[in-house]
Amino acid sequence: MPPALDMNLSSFSSTRRRGIYILPNLLTTAALFCGYFAIVKAMNKDFEISAIAIFVAMLFDGLDGRVARLTGTQSEFGAQYDSLSDMVSFGVAPALLVYQWALMDLSKLGWIVSFVYCSGAALRLARFNTNIGIVDKRFFQGLPSPAAAALIAGLVWVSIDNGFSPKDGLPRGVEESIWLKEYIWLKLVACLLTLISGISMVSNFPFWSGKNINLRKSVPFIVVIALALAFALGALYPPGVFFGLFVCYALSGYMLSFWRWRRRKALAAVAAARATELQRSSNDAETEPFLLEDPYQSHRSREETPAEPDDDREGEEGDEGEEDEKTSTASPSKSPDEEQ
Repeated sequence: MPPALDMNLSSFSSTRRRGIYILPNLLTTAALFCGYFAIVKAMNKDFEISAIAIFVAMLFDGLDGRVARLTGTQSEFGAQYDSLSDMVSFGVAPALLVYQWALMDLSKLGWIVSFVYCSGAALRLARFNTNIGIVDKRFFQGLPSPAAAALIAGLVWVSIDNGFSPKDGLPRGVEESIWLKEYIWLKLVACLLTLISGISMVSNFPFWSGKNINLRKSVPFIVVIALALAFALGALYPPGVFFGLFVCYALSGYMLSFWRWRRRKALAAVAAARATELQRSSNDAETEPFLLEDPYQSHRSREETPAEPDDDREGEEGDEGEEDEKTSTASPSKSPDEEQ
């Protein structure tokens, strides 16, 4: 057999032997199934079951990545498969759900807003795949698509659970009027929430990712009690609790961005004040008449200053010496005998 053909067969056999990890991809398939099930239920006007299916898809979507990281079964195939599943479960399914539930009666505005949300989810997932390893893992760049889907599904679930639904007519005990009969306010709220969710997914606002949580690390006992209380609180009224949690999460990105902006502004103000103070001090130093003295130079000046009167004194003594010499030369010197 020729060497080139042998190499081709060996590479082909190694490619065929390459498989995929079953556990994380099984969870991704379950999330994809829930998303498709939500689409089918939305088309059949069973909106509450469709909204619940989207939340179940979120559960499986959160588990597949965690399981892959904990078991060391991460792969490029799993990442791409997860993105396609997210597009169906959190892009197409919520857009179709909110369109069938409330936006259909808004004519062109309804399907345009629904398309903005769907395209925002697609762009969000594409940007996430290309920015892996570039952005900070502690924060998402833009609102995650599962959280955006939870906003829409939560609104539908809470509205139907409380008897307010554009497709269910008036609830009992409510006066009939054109405003309440058509539920214009609810349709506008759904339209606005869908538009904001779609734009938030392609924004640059940071949202906490939770990837820095170490599930292998031991935690205090109070954390287990807090989790038990959280489950109990969620069991009291699941639609309101889930919808409220994701509303708070969606607002957290904007609040964090506002806090960072205020902090940058405060730091810039402090830096500008320091720069102004330094500039003012430098200008004052240039305008002041005195200069900083050199210790050696000042010492020399102190030694040279008292030397001036000494020079004068020496000059006077020199003059007196000259006068003495003159007088001594002018008067004749006497012998010792004459002095006696």
